[in-house]
Amino acid sequence: MDIKPHTSKIKNRVSIVDIIAEDPKTGEVVFVMNEPNEWKGSDERLLALQERFNAYVSFILDGEMAEAHPELAGKPARIELRCAHVPDTRALELLGLIHDQLAFQEIKLEVVVRNEPG
Repeated sequence: MDIKPHTSKIKNRVSIVDIIAEDPKTGEVVFVMNEPNEWKGSDERLLALQERFNAYVSFILDGEMAEAHPELAGKPARIELRCAHVPDTRALELLGLIHDQLAFQEIKLEVVVRNEPG
């Protein structure tokens, strides 16, 4: 993939798109959301996840992405949630709801679990 990193070490990362890349195999614009922490099912954590998805979708649908990356405008979109740990039950339920809502906007959602040591 052609990766264009947009990363930040800011603690509140709600409005930060971690990585934008174009997948040459599918032609999709991939928006990577990194979740390095363990899932604990807290309301605060689930709300933060929902807010991050809202920010990503807003970036895609409200024209910011087309303005920042005109070469990617009009291409299909996929949000890829990259987790260091398997999401817990509450997070999986929320991700299912988010998946269904994104489908209405023709945005794919993919969850990737990377089993990293430590």
